[in-house]
Amino acid sequence: MNDSEQSQQIYLLVVEDSRIQAQILCQKLREANFEVDWAEDGEVGLKSIRTRRPDLVISDIEMPNMTGYELCYEVKNDPQLKAVPFILLSTLSDAQDIIKGLHCGADNYVTKPYDPEFLITRVRSLLETPVDDEGEQQQLDVTLNGTRYTVKSGRQQILNLLVSTFENAVEKNHELARANEELTVAKEQLQRWNVELERLNGTLESVNQRMSRDLDAAARVQQSLLPSSEPDIEQAKLAWKYIPCDELAGDFLNYFLLDDEHLAMYVVDVSGHGVASSLLSVTIGRLMTPHRTSSSLLVQSTADGGHRVVPPGEVAAELNQRFQMEEQNSLFFTMLYGVLNLRTLEFRFTSAGHDPPVLVRDGAPPAMIEGSNLAIGWMEDLEYEEESIDLQPGDRLFLYSDGVPEALDQDLEQFTMQQMVEMFELGQGSSLQESVDLLDNAVQRWCAKNGPKDDVSILGLEINRT
Repeated sequence: MNDSEQSQQIYLLVVEDSRIQAQILCQKLREANFEVDWAEDGEVGLKSIRTRRPDLVISDIEMPNMTGYELCYEVKNDPQLKAVPFILLSTLSDAQDIIKGLHCGADNYVTKPYDPEFLITRVRSLLETPVDDEGEQQQLDVTLNGTRYTVKSGRQQILNLLVSTFENAVEKNHELARANEELTVAKEQLQRWNVELERLNGTLESVNQRMSRDLDAAARVQQSLLPSSEPDIEQAKLAWKYIPCDELAGDFLNYFLLDDEHLAMYVVDVSGHGVASSLLSVTIGRLMTPHRTSSSLLVQSTADGGHRVVPPGEVAAELNQRFQMEEQNSLFFTMLYGVLNLRTLEFRFTSAGHDPPVLVRDGAPPAMIEGSNLAIGWMEDLEYEEESIDLQPGDRLFLYSDGVPEALDQDLEQFTMQQMVEMFELGQGSSLQESVDLLDNAVQRWCAKNGPKDDVSILGLEINRT
């Protein structure tokens, strides 16, 4: 049996309270042909272990409800589970961590941040050296920083943990050596840059003037891509507010008809601020248009002379393939893109790491429609799930960027989701545009004289009453 076939039979459990870190780690392990499940904290992890015994457990330490130490202790003191290898993910900030690991019975440490390939190598090594649950147990009394610990561990477990600590140190030394080499190269590069900078200083003023003209042009392009007029449709009306915190913005919004029966709308929020974020925002805006070709992003012409409206999930997946962080100066973006069927009033959307839309309906409190997809650009080959809302006459749906709920006042207190939802509810008796303006004015007052430190985008949709 080769390694690949053997790995397919091995079942691992990852216990990690950070959903994003867990998703990344689980995907890497699955790519290595392991079967993987995830538990969101120690209590859930213990229930999972007792329901289906894993071949190995990988657990974070700092988690709510039950820490990784406590989970490891429960597993290692259960006669039916104590032979399950247990890896703790730790910062290993001091010697007390090692003592705690010995005390709870951990078999291995891997320090954060870690290289996934290094962790996978450690997993394979532990699986190849099964835990001896019948070995002689030794009791050690250790006093550290005034606290006395009683450690009961077998020789193999102590050796495994200490060897893993040594390997972690060696790995960190290698990282430091690589960093030192990179620093040397960087210093040499810096010297060359200093020479180049001296040469360029003489022309800096003209370069700045040219850059200013280019930024003005980019700002005009960005403004030209915003909605120019409301679509002429009888089923719904739209309203929006777009306030960049700088001349160029990382936020972007738009809406338009894809055909006679489908209205598209979206809000995009590029990470960071400045020129790079803004130019990426412009690039996305130029892609997300209703222009029809066989390879268009939103609506595609077909061989029979018709067309196909591309589902929101496919749109997000295609954008994710085109805009990976590694190729975009570490930039990523969140997006909420949806399509309203004007005949059925079904609104299908994909939320790619974006704040949830808010549904305001007569006779009911405002509701947030959650999505669970990752932001665009974080990982390759992702599938994006879609959500659906059956809208009714009188319904209002609001899309927005995080510059609204996360707006800061002079004491650095956030505006919050709750206040935002309260403003939507307060505006129910006003027109849609007045409701959007009401929220924007509240955000501006909250930020006071300093103004918002992030772009503010608000896009509202209202289904007309019959």
